[in-house]
Amino acid sequence: MTASPHHRRRRAVGGAMLSVALLTASCGGTATEKAASPLVKNVTLVKAGKIVVCTNVPYEPFSFTRDGKVVGFDISLMDKVAERLGVKQEIVDIDFDPIRSGAALNSGRCDVAAAGITITEERRKNVAFSDSYFDEALSLMSPEDKPVATLDEAEAGQLRVGVLTGTTSMKAAVDKGIEPQEYKDSGKQLTALRSGSVDVIVQDLPVVTSWLKKPELAGKFTAGEPISTGAHYGFVVKKKGSEHLLKVLNEVIAEAKRDGSYARLHQKWLGVPPEQSATH
Repeated sequence: MTASPHHRRRRAVGGAMLSVALLTASCGGTATEKAASPLVKNVTLVKAGKIVVCTNVPYEPFSFTRDGKVVGFDISLMDKVAERLGVKQEIVDIDFDPIRSGAALNSGRCDVAAAGITITEERRKNVAFSDSYFDEALSLMSPEDKPVATLDEAEAGQLRVGVLTGTTSMKAAVDKGIEPQEYKDSGKQLTALRSGSVDVIVQDLPVVTSWLKKPELAGKFTAGEPISTGAHYGFVVKKKGSEHLLKVLNEVIAEAKRDGSYARLHQKWLGVPPEQSATH
């Protein structure tokens, strides 16, 4: 069937518009233009123009406050995700429990959670994890004059052990037969150790390392032996309905590792290159 002149004009206009679109895509475009790509346009966010990130502060060096602003390794990686989406990052500081359970995500409080969250099969029942971006290692922290190197020592001495609720540190203590004292954030956990409410705490190794560099803690407290769990951290999204956002997260993680920006951020926030993170 031969097209009418009217139809031929419509095709010509459509072809011109397609050519412009292809030219724009081939040039890379701005962050806003990238947000119109097929990969990103299907991402649904809680707030227009923003990606809302739930985290648990303080959790140095992953997320903590400096000069009135929340910063850290996780936050910097989320900045890269926001840039890919062509939006701004908005941070919501909440307890860890609604983060790991998925309640904060399912209620629409945030789009993604970034809080040094260990990937576990139990948690996968409630949330979806990104690819891993950090290898987990734990450590004990105790007073310099009463050092505790291992959980076995803590259990044998019937010491009071402080942990964060719902974390792998808590599980590690419980698995040793210890009934730990639970805290909702690491700030309260550290305060308990400093005040003598507990004898020792279990925490992620990079967090302990960051604390021991602080002038008010250096020389007064010490780290125990590193505990390698073989587990990894991941960013968290809703189990259903966040497939496109999850794809963006995974691509940003992979790209950051390829282009060297991951290593630079690791060095900036943890003070060591990625290959040394399990022992420092």
